[in-house]
Amino acid sequence: MNSLVRGAAALLTSAAALISAPAIAQDKTVLTTDREKASYMVGMDVGASIAPVGPDLDIASFERAVRNAFDGGKPLLDEAQSKATAQALMARIQQRAGQGAAGAAPEVAKDKVGLLVGTDVGRSLAPIKGELELPVLVQAIRTVVAQGKPLLTEAELGPIREAFSKKVQAQMEAKASAAGEANRVAGAEFLAKNKTVKGVFTTPSGLQYMVLRQGAGLRPKATDRVRVNYHGTLPDGTVFDSSVDRGQPIDFALNQVIAGWTEGVSMMPVGAKYRFWIPGDLAYGARGTPGGPIGPNQMLIFDVELLDIVQ
Repeated sequence: MNSLVRGAAALLTSAAALISAPAIAQDKTVLTTDREKASYMVGMDVGASIAPVGPDLDIASFERAVRNAFDGGKPLLDEAQSKATAQALMARIQQRAGQGAAGAAPEVAKDKVGLLVGTDVGRSLAPIKGELELPVLVQAIRTVVAQGKPLLTEAELGPIREAFSKKVQAQMEAKASAAGEANRVAGAEFLAKNKTVKGVFTTPSGLQYMVLRQGAGLRPKATDRVRVNYHGTLPDGTVFDSSVDRGQPIDFALNQVIAGWTEGVSMMPVGAKYRFWIPGDLAYGARGTPGGPIGPNQMLIFDVELLDIVQ
């Protein structure tokens, strides 16, 4: 009987070794391509940034969350789980650093820490996911977090990081340029058609407007400070900003906003409500708003109610 048990245990041990071998074999011992080197470099940087959570981090869960974020999936932890995990994790980090309250640190599930941190890392790296090999990235993170010996030296990291940054920057600029041209053409076509609509007026600058409600008050000067309610949308109807939705009017100096606003609101008497169609060059121009939601050369639509001149 004992020999049978020992034999079964040996078989199980051999099977486990066979199952785990491919995962170990996937680890790189030499980085041969620029893509592998860039992925490893990024992984080392990420590993250094998340090192304080290393003792509480399950790498498999972390990798799963990064992959899920790269695929555009919903977070693998709900809001309540994320909040509870983050609070417990922060307390543990502070206690390890000698800054926490006395007593035992709160317990935290390592798999949940992996999902929490992996989601944040995945979201931050998503814009460059096409340039990365995730297994190589994770290998570097695992090595740094475990304080192992990385495949790249500090001297090697600098040139790799510089070359990769230049490559990504060039790609981003090319993408922004293409998006800007597409937005410019679409905006011009929209405005050309819109100017034929009854009640729409076009100024020499290209700004278009419609009077939704007449006002009887004074018109502000470009140097005045005004109080307004507004609702801003993209041409497809997407709301990107709205004091109306927030339920709170806003005050601002007319010479400190986009050109389309300065020109348009200066035409309005207090009490009026106008709709403006603002060409991209009178809005946020070729840069748009970094990170969105307003793209380069994006035409914008605003409903604006001038409530007061506040000086």
